[in-house]
Amino acid sequence: MSIASSQPAARSRRDRGSLADFVDSVGSRFSTELGIDLTAAKPAEVFKWWLAAMLFGARISGVIATRTYREFAKQRLLSPDRILRCGWDGLVAVLDRGGYARYDFKTATKLLDVCRALKQQYGSDLNLVHARSHSPQDLEQRLRKLGNGIGEVTVGIFLREMRGIWPKADPLPSDLVLIAAKELGVLRENLMDRKRALAELKRKWADGGGSLSEFPDFEAALLRRGLAVRRASHKRKTITSVSGFSRRFSAAPQSASV
Repeated sequence: MSIASSQPAARSRRDRGSLADFVDSVGSRFSTELGIDLTAAKPAEVFKWWLAAMLFGARISGVIATRTYREFAKQRLLSPDRILRCGWDGLVAVLDRGGYARYDFKTATKLLDVCRALKQQYGSDLNLVHARSHSPQDLEQRLRKLGNGIGEVTVGIFLREMRGIWPKADPLPSDLVLIAAKELGVLRENLMDRKRALAELKRKWADGGGSLSEFPDFEAALLRRGLAVRRASHKRKTITSVSGFSRRFSAAPQSASV
């Protein structure tokens, strides 16, 4: 499947249509899906997305992470102060209700540590983290230093949808975004440099008339596509593995039943 234009004439008009149609069909940014409005960078909304990014950043399914975030919203635990007042036991209970049981203990500890650091160092306002950062790299480092367990994946998830809202939010594309972009023909297969890949993705989007503020929708759609590709690949590998085991088992001598 390719959504890249094969003819230079009227490429901009067709690219805009094809890329926009791709976003519409696959889905746009995850923050919007969760009911979070980042457009005005209001501190409360930015923190909601930071909380969601911390939940999505673990090795856990998106369905469980989404359900867990909605449980936090249901309990009105959407600010550093409320999370700190909830305490470790309360957070573990909320995480368990969302299906986050596998990581409940360490996630509760991480949330408390991060909220405490955010409150003490930045007055609970993530916008101050951005304002005090000297560069995109400094911004990423400051976010990671908010607590143990905040890694590259979490920061990438968060900053991807802050792109175009925070000037210094400019993370490199993830593996899944690159996989999807190449599968769809938006990027060349041999393009390995992430900085060049990001520049090319931005150029393709802009050439089609897309704005920087809309680019996170395109990137989120690519991520969704990449996740689908990875799931399909894992499924094929599982089927192949089971099939191979079945053939070996059926060919082996069978022991007598007791």
